[in-house]
Amino acid sequence: MEERIIKFIAKHHVLSLATCDDKGNPYIATCFYAYDKRRNLFIFTSDNATRHAQHMAERSSVALAIQLETRIVGRIQGLQVCGTAERGDDEAKMAYIKRFPYAAVAPLSLWMVRPTMMKLTDNTLGFGKKLIWQSEE
Repeated sequence: MEERIIKFIAKHHVLSLATCDDKGNPYIATCFYAYDKRRNLFIFTSDNATRHAQHMAERSSVALAIQLETRIVGRIQGLQVCGTAERGDDEAKMAYIKRFPYAAVAPLSLWMVRPTMMKLTDNTLGFGKKLIWQSEE
């Protein structure tokens, strides 16, 4: 994977998560995340009663977005991700708590997103420059 994508992911901590219900109605939520570079997983917590957690429990296909807020066109950067959601495991819990130590005392309902595609738009490399990663699976 392009190292610039990994560096971008590491610089941020909030993602937008898009899910869909069984009728095709979209929903979006904002979550703090940790990234497991070794396993290539985005990790976040979401109460099971939330709309997006219920959507993920029924349909694992999700999309994520992470962006740098700027008004300067030459600094625009944003990552779009397609992937599949699954319940978090013990390794994910450790990664999340390492990133957000205060979470150690909270009840965590963890989720992981395994990317199938990532596209980083990075205007610092030239207007509209895109770096794309595609899963080999």
